[in-house]
Amino acid sequence: MGSAFFWGAVSGFAVLLGAVVSMIINIPKKVLGFIMAFGVGILIGAATFELLQDAMEKSHIINTIIGFIAGALTFTILEAVIAHHGGKHRKRSNLHELNQEDEQAEKQQAKNSGNDSGLGIFIGTVMDAIPESMMLGMSLIGGKGVSMLLLIAIFISNIPEGLSSTTGMLKSGQSKGKIIFLFAVVTLVAGLSALFGYVFLDGASMSVISIISSFAAGGIITMIGSTMMPEAYEEGGGLVGLMTAFGVITSILLDQLG
Repeated sequence: MGSAFFWGAVSGFAVLLGAVVSMIINIPKKVLGFIMAFGVGILIGAATFELLQDAMEKSHIINTIIGFIAGALTFTILEAVIAHHGGKHRKRSNLHELNQEDEQAEKQQAKNSGNDSGLGIFIGTVMDAIPESMMLGMSLIGGKGVSMLLLIAIFISNIPEGLSSTTGMLKSGQSKGKIIFLFAVVTLVAGLSALFGYVFLDGASMSVISIISSFAAGGIITMIGSTMMPEAYEEGGGLVGLMTAFGVITSILLDQLG
């Protein structure tokens, strides 16, 4: 159980690491875009080769389809709620370059709701971390080692999220100390989610595990398409496609080595 919590916390720690780095170093936007694109590629590979393939092998294809669609719809609905409460741009590092309409809306929202924007960013980050970490915990079931493909994919994708989320939270008026505390909570939640996946899903039927795995894959793919890919392209330009391809082939190599 301790290893499940540890690896979940490691994956969540990447968000905290990104937050700290963003407070110390001004990372060029293009570099951030490349990192995010590489993370997108690895996440696509992890969701496909680790989660969906495993789901199809464990149960009937219909369970995979149901879980995947449910995960995509759930993330879309929660994303809309989070965006309404100020978390829309949690993965964006260039908030100072938002268009005038978005900027006016953000100012009005800050005026009306105080710290809701910062809270929305935090809740959205937690929402991203939970299903990923649960899958890490599940990968340890049966005495197996942690899935390095999932761990690396989550870790790499969480670093730019911490970088860009910090910018958004600072803009919403949060202090650096509070941001560090909140992302430390994200690390704890990630560890607990992995522990939950390991303890409560051990012994679950293959159908249940299949649905949960594909549910997480659906949420991850939807998150990539709605937040990470647009941000990566905006920051990194045309080369992000190449970086994404490198990420996918890296995930294949990691899957084969694992």
